Amino acid sequence: MTTLPPELSKMITDTGVGGVVLFANNLENTEQMLSLNYALQQAAQRGGHEPLFIAIDQEGGRVVRIPQNLATSFAGNMAIGATYAQHGEKFANLSGEIIAKELLSLGFNLNFAPTVDVNVNPLNPVINVRSYGEDASIVAKLGTAQMAAMQQQGMMATLKHFPGHGDTSVDSHTSLPRVEHDMSQIESSDLLPFQYAIDHDEPAMIMTAHIQYPQLDNTVFTAKDGSEVILPATMSRKILTDLLRTKMGFKGVIATDALNMAGIAHYFDETEAVIQTFAAGSDIALMPIAIRSPADIAKVSRLIEDVAQAVRKRRLDRREIATSAQRIAALKKQYNIAQTVALPLEQAITKANNILGAQSHRDVEQQLADSAIVLMKNKGVLPLSSSVQNIHLLMPDQTKCMALILALKTRLNNTSITCSSQANTSNNNDLQLINQAQVVIAADITPDQSLVELGGMDDIKNWLERSPKEQQVTQQLAMLQAAKAQGKATIFVSLRTPYNAPVFAEYSDVMLATFSYNLNRTEYVDEYGRLIIQYEGAIYHALADILTGHKTAGGSLPVSVNW
Repeated sequence: MTTLPPELSKMITDTGVGGVVLFANNLENTEQMLSLNYALQQAAQRGGHEPLFIAIDQEGGRVVRIPQNLATSFAGNMAIGATYAQHGEKFANLSGEIIAKELLSLGFNLNFAPTVDVNVNPLNPVINVRSYGEDASIVAKLGTAQMAAMQQQGMMATLKHFPGHGDTSVDSHTSLPRVEHDMSQIESSDLLPFQYAIDHDEPAMIMTAHIQYPQLDNTVFTAKDGSEVILPATMSRKILTDLLRTKMGFKGVIATDALNMAGIAHYFDETEAVIQTFAAGSDIALMPIAIRSPADIAKVSRLIEDVAQAVRKRRLDRREIATSAQRIAALKKQYNIAQTVALPLEQAITKANNILGAQSHRDVEQQLADSAIVLMKNKGVLPLSSSVQNIHLLMPDQTKCMALILALKTRLNNTSITCSSQANTSNNNDLQLINQAQVVIAADITPDQSLVELGGMDDIKNWLERSPKEQQVTQQLAMLQAAKAQGKATIFVSLRTPYNAPVFAEYSDVMLATFSYNLNRTEYVDEYGRLIIQYEGAIYHALADILTGHKTAGGSLPVSVNW
């Protein structure tokens, strides 16, 4: 949905739900986003309810919901971590401030960011570059700085995922991860960023993780399928109340991660999940029910009644439920969230258009990209000489081909640049293009992109024929090996986590890490009346500048990589 259906509007008016969270498929353009958010708040107002939390996951990097051609998305947390040695908290502060300004202009009042998980597991499938790095003290400082910058603008921020999602090799969207750290490591690594933020500032919210922590709580429950399972943190009173509230002193609002994720939904039915997490100490049950049609709306009323019944039967403590409600109301009042939709809609649209993606914001986005790139290895190949006549690129998909070719062409006007996409590749054709090239540049995204992250129609069309990730790596290695055998200069670029760099080290004269592959898609009609679709991004311009010597890579690895 991109407009508010009457049935959902009535549900908000009738039930007084506390808030909504919007995702990329709800968001199209400035006018549409503001119109939707205004309609949501008006529905709550008609029922005499407090203004809604209107939430979004706008972390930067690979987790952004606002269309990237409109808003400033930044290179993400690990890129910020890569700048820490040289720039300290500068980019955490600036990105937090800009993200907050842009979201507030669109009528959002709650951001489910920043992520303060300490990524100590190279195989982590869900956090990786969403973390600032593996040093808990640096994660703590950067996370608190970005959170504080958002909240100083009037945007509620959320630290996630408590008590820490950084050492998991399982995605809680699809299963239930387990962290086996002892208490010493839990306190010195996992909990440290949360404790630091609580001690040095006032986090508006902390989001729970659907993760088992046996050293914090080894209580076993019987799941809905009859299996015996250790309680995940989201359902643990020892973790949410005894640890987070009492021992760590958190006074803000505790929100669950999405309760429809497999880490919860596989083990609890919808009603029981809400009752259990409230009993554990959560204030907000996030996304407990999927509403896909008008018929689903009745589930919300039944859920509310079931929770009320649990209070009446003393499964839930009446005073604790009342305290949660008061805590939520106080937070809404503290941030005066009604002000985000106070302007007349037309004025709000004009104001937002002036704020979203403002040139000053894009300049900071480019500065972060320029400062984040890490030069891991250079055997006399960089900077590329202007005399290089032919370059061949091996990129993850067509949109990345287009972005890097565009960026390089503005710096190497007379160089022929060809590109092969892993989404649509032929080894014979690649070898022919490599034969003609003087320089071969191979870029990799590990973990692999999802279908959602692919932007071009050619890439989506060829998705089903795309090789498995292991085969993609094998193909790229074979191409680099062939190039080296012919005496070509070879360059490897890690576009996501740099943990995969050692695999390519043997056949690479140069290794670079960017931590990001964000793209902006733009369209225009040229002088001949043709529709031109163009992809570009700050990280590709930064990469082109470093490859050609216009700028120097100044980033430092925020995680350990050995080769």
